[in-house]
Amino acid sequence: MKLYYSTTSPFVRKVMMVAEELGLLEQIEKEPVQAHPVSRSQAVLVSNPLGQVPTLLTDDGQAIYDSRVICEYLNEKAGGSLFGNQDSRWGILSELTALDGALAALVNARYEISVRPVELQWLAWVDALLDKSRTTLEYFESRVQELDERTDIVPFGLVCLLGYLDFRFAHFDWRKSYPGLDAWNNRFSQRPSVQHSIPA
Repeated sequence: MKLYYSTTSPFVRKVMMVAEELGLLEQIEKEPVQAHPVSRSQAVLVSNPLGQVPTLLTDDGQAIYDSRVICEYLNEKAGGSLFGNQDSRWGILSELTALDGALAALVNARYEISVRPVELQWLAWVDALLDKSRTTLEYFESRVQELDERTDIVPFGLVCLLGYLDFRFAHFDWRKSYPGLDAWNNRFSQRPSVQHSIPA
């Protein structure tokens, strides 16, 4: 398998953590590409019309994207249980969608303040995008007691969201507002897969 990736992408990080947790990391060849909202990678466009990372090429040449689909593919390939059973699957997918949506909003906010010319930046939109992280973190803070017992993909999506806030939005200071998540994150982040995928 080949993975088009960027070390700074939180979506790639989720895939890398899942691959390590499932014992598949050594089977994946990593192909670094420059992720940019305007100058899209021509190498990735051949396989993914969105030109985005992560994009996975399977051993038989099939292209799989986005991160959630890749993670589900890897989970099935390894016979894992990260997406639950028939009863729990829909709740897991819905919570993962919230986390991915909050991450996508953060990535868009990052591009707005780092790529768009200053005179054209829309700061009210940036605030609205950041608010998606606030409401998502409020949701998980209210359920933090359940997180230590969970063995599905959602905790990995959550640690990606928190890690990206640390990496790109240090001023957000989520730890002060969400002490339960701070304590949980400190525990969960001891996992090797989390440590090995810290963005740089």
